[in-house]
Amino acid sequence: MDIIIVGAGQVGRHTAEVFAAAGHNIVMIDRSVETLETLEDALDVRTLQGPACDARILRDAGVEDADLLVAATDSDETNLLCATIAKSLGVKKTIARAHHSTYHPGSGTDYAARLNIDALVFPEYLTAMEVARFVRNPGAMAIEHFARGKIEMQQLAVADDAEALGKPLEALRGKLPPGTLIGTVERGNDILIPSAKTVLEIGDIITLLCETARFEDAQKFFLTGGLPRRSMIVMGGSAMGVWLAREFRGRNFSIRLFETNRARAEELSNKLEHVTVMQGDPTDAMTFNEERIKDADVFVAVSDSDEHNILGALQAKSMGVRRSIVVIQQPTYLNLLEQIGLDRAFSPRITASREILRIADESPLQLMATLAEGVADVYQITPDRDSAAVGQPLRSVPFPAGLMVAALQRGSSVHVPTATDRIDPGDSVVVIAKHGMEKELRRFFLGR
Repeated sequence: MDIIIVGAGQVGRHTAEVFAAAGHNIVMIDRSVETLETLEDALDVRTLQGPACDARILRDAGVEDADLLVAATDSDETNLLCATIAKSLGVKKTIARAHHSTYHPGSGTDYAARLNIDALVFPEYLTAMEVARFVRNPGAMAIEHFARGKIEMQQLAVADDAEALGKPLEALRGKLPPGTLIGTVERGNDILIPSAKTVLEIGDIITLLCETARFEDAQKFFLTGGLPRRSMIVMGGSAMGVWLAREFRGRNFSIRLFETNRARAEELSNKLEHVTVMQGDPTDAMTFNEERIKDADVFVAVSDSDEHNILGALQAKSMGVRRSIVVIQQPTYLNLLEQIGLDRAFSPRITASREILRIADESPLQLMATLAEGVADVYQITPDRDSAAVGQPLRSVPFPAGLMVAALQRGSSVHVPTATDRIDPGDSVVVIAKHGMEKELRRFFLGR
C-alpha cells in the first residue's frame, strides 16, 4: 500500500515502523526537519517537511493515489482537518488520532461521519478500556476482547458448585442475560463446540461471550458465591482516569480517584457521582496510611507525569496493594516495568498504533485471538457476497463442523446473534473455530 503518515511523533513513528517492515511505501510529513532527518536514518521512508493541512504538501506526498492517510499530530483539530482535506483530494482511507472526549462518538455527534473521515482513534479511551479489561478479569486464564468493547469474551473455570453444572445449556436460555453464548468447552484434552444439549461438568473450562454491560451477570452462573466487591484506587484526574472511572459505573467496584489540583478534583466530583473523588496524592505517606490504600485490590496510576506514575505504582505494590498498574506516555521502558514488579504497564501511543494497524488491515479474514494454543482460534471474517453464509437464517447455514458464529457486526452495531439472525452482504462475523481450520474458513466464507 501507499501510505501517508502526518506527524512523526511516537504514534506516527511506531505506525511507520510496522508498515515499513511489512513492505509498504511510506511518506512521512512533519514540521520538524530534525525529526524527519532522524526518521530517515532509521527507516526506509520518504519525508516531507511542512504543515499537515497544506494541500500542496499532501499532493506532493501523492495523496490522490494513496491508499491510506494517518493524521497523528498532537493537535486534534489539525488531525481532523488534515484527514478531511486528504479525503477530498482522493486518498482511499483516512484515520485521525484524537484526544478530547468532545470528538468521541459517545458525545452525541459522529464527527467522523460529518467530516468524511473513515475512523477516529482515541489513545486515552482505548488505553482506559485495556486497563479496565485487565482489572475486571483477575481470575481469567485467558482474556480477549473484541467488537470495539461491545462484546466481551473470557475463559472461566466452572466452579464445583456453580448453578450451571449438570444442566443442558438449553435449560439456561431463560436465565442467562440476552446476548450470552458459550463458545467452547474444554474438557481435559478435548475441546467442544457446544450444542444446546451439552451438559457442563466439574473441571470444564468455558469460553463465555456476552454483551460487555451484562458480562458480570452472566458469569455468576458459572462461579461460586457471586462476585465480591473490589476496591480500586485511581491516581490522577486525567482524561484517561475519567474514561476508566466511567467504565466501572454500575460494576461491582468501589472507586477512589485522587487528584492533586483542587479545581479539577471538584470538577470530577460533580462529573463522577459513582466515584469518591479526593484532593490529594495517594503516594503521600500520611494519605496512604489514612486511606488504607494498601488494602485496595487495584492501584492504577494515570496522572500526566510518567515519573510520578511509575513511582506511585511501585510504592503501592511494595506496600501491599494486590495489583498495581501504570500508564506511561513514553513507552521506552514499558517491558522493564513489569520485570521490576508492576503487574502491567500500558502506553497510549502503542495502543493507538495498534488500533491504527487494525483499522488499516482490510483482509477479509483476520486471526484475532487464540483461546488455547493449538486448540481453538477466533477470526473476524467479512464473507463474500456469494458465500453460502450470506442471506439466510444462521440455523439454515451449512457451516463446517467445528465452528460457531460468536458475533455479528453490521455497521456500528455489534451483537451476539441468535439462530434467526442472518448475515447480509457487507456484514462481518466473529467465529470461534477449531485450530487448523483457516483454509476451510477461506473456502466457505470467501470461496478461495
